[in-house]
Amino acid sequence: MNVGFVSLGCSKNLVDTEIVIGKFKQNKFNIVNNPQEADIIVINTCGFIDQAKEEAINTILEMAEYKKKRCKYLIVMGCLVQRYYNDLIELLPEVDLFLKLDEYDKIWDIITKFLQTGKITYKKQANKKISQIEPMPMFCKQEFENRIITTGKNFAYLKIGEGCSNKCTYCAIPYIRGPFVSRKIEDILAEAQELANKGIKEIIIIAQDTTKYGIDIYGKSMLKKLLHEISKIEQIKWIRFLYSYPEGITEKLIQEVAQNDKICKYFDIPIQHISNQVLKRMNRKTTKENIENLINTIKAKIPNVTLRTSLIVGFPGETKEQFEELYNFVKKAEFDKLGVFMYSKEEGTPAEKLPDHIHHNTKKARYNKIMKLQKEISSKKMQEKIGQELEVLVENISFDNKYLIGRTKKDVPEIDGIVYIQNDKQEYTKYLNTFVNCKIIDATEYDLIAKLMEV
Repeated sequence: MNVGFVSLGCSKNLVDTEIVIGKFKQNKFNIVNNPQEADIIVINTCGFIDQAKEEAINTILEMAEYKKKRCKYLIVMGCLVQRYYNDLIELLPEVDLFLKLDEYDKIWDIITKFLQTGKITYKKQANKKISQIEPMPMFCKQEFENRIITTGKNFAYLKIGEGCSNKCTYCAIPYIRGPFVSRKIEDILAEAQELANKGIKEIIIIAQDTTKYGIDIYGKSMLKKLLHEISKIEQIKWIRFLYSYPEGITEKLIQEVAQNDKICKYFDIPIQHISNQVLKRMNRKTTKENIENLINTIKAKIPNVTLRTSLIVGFPGETKEQFEELYNFVKKAEFDKLGVFMYSKEEGTPAEKLPDHIHHNTKKARYNKIMKLQKEISSKKMQEKIGQELEVLVENISFDNKYLIGRTKKDVPEIDGIVYIQNDKQEYTKYLNTFVNCKIIDATEYDLIAKLMEV
């Protein structure tokens, strides 16, 4: 039978999808990219914010249309299922099998039994308080190593933990994926080596908060040690880690990034806000003063560092003055990369019950104002790169064959900007999936244009 997959949401979700693809592949199913050719369609959903939930429902309904043709079974898994299990069973009869996150340790047994019988018996899921939610089961070492990488030949995500224990008041992830659980360091290193053996050049370490890695099983953060050990794998050229909360970034971690040539000089620090009052209402474990000190320390220790952050505007009770405080901070800090979210009211979270929710139009105006400022900051930073010589990983070729398309060490795939490399010699395939040296000759607000340098 042919199986097609749709993976929605974050890179952590994508790793789960890749593991399930691996399971189907090991059991002699054919993996197809075109849903018209699929006998089974598997959708891995996101249920984080309203926009993601809407996208998931629309995708399920879209894929259900293929059941009128070839598709026999529609399987839906992921965060949306875990969060709205009872509702989805009633609302979406088009779906043949729903798989919750807390069933992932026996996921293949459930799928096999369903495909053999065509039947499934659902048990109603009880709503639990956050204190009652147990850690989600984790895929085993072999399942991680047998996953099918879908991100191409150059990079792969390396998931080092599951869930989150931070309990920010606006966030539903602890309710969906449970408290933070780390993988064993030897299992992660074995997977990293396996990825390297497959030709992967860049390892991107991910978890909901990578700085929490190891605390639950080793009694302290082991992110620094993990980075150092992965850097010993000869075939790996670039290593980066994402989603590092500010309070977990230590002097020793900064030092490791500064001194280790393989680790990208890149910090992704989701601060969410800068006003101490707002941070407190968000139940963030840091302060404005600590955030400012951290950014100054990182810039002083790593002069060529790339800083990325994410912000939430329109959090309940955010005053005009508190927003202006955030705006002025962004103006002063000049982050290289910045994403902004308008606050989304998530049922079951403490922030849902807070007073003084902000009108959508006000949230939108605040979002637009910061995004306009960041566009100006980014444009200025891009212009400053003109004339620099940079190493670029070539990953694609433009449709008109005029440019090689790649990334620098300062860019996360599918999130940050890209480099368009002019190639007068027209020898494109020769450079694909290789590292080349380029000179930056022009820039847009977020992307660079470069010229290939003679080797």
